[in-house]
Amino acid sequence: MGVNVGSLDRLLRIVAGLVLIALVFVGPKTPLGWVGLVPLFTGLFRFCPAYRIFGINTCRK
Repeated sequence: MGVNVGSLDRLLRIVAGLVLIALVFVGPKTPLGWVGLVPLFTGLFRFCPAYRIFGINTCRK
C-alpha cells in the first residue's frame, strides 16, 4: 500500500470528509453524512484504492 494522494488532494479530501461528517450533527442530520469517513480516511492515510485501480497518482515523486 503506497502513497498515491498528493498534498492538495489530501487537504481537499480531509475538508470534504469533515464537512460531510458535520452534516450528521448539524444541518439535515442525515446518516448519509457518514459517507464522509471515506474521503477523511483516504486523506489521512494518503492512499486511495480507486486511484490504485485506475492508475492515478497525485503525489509528487
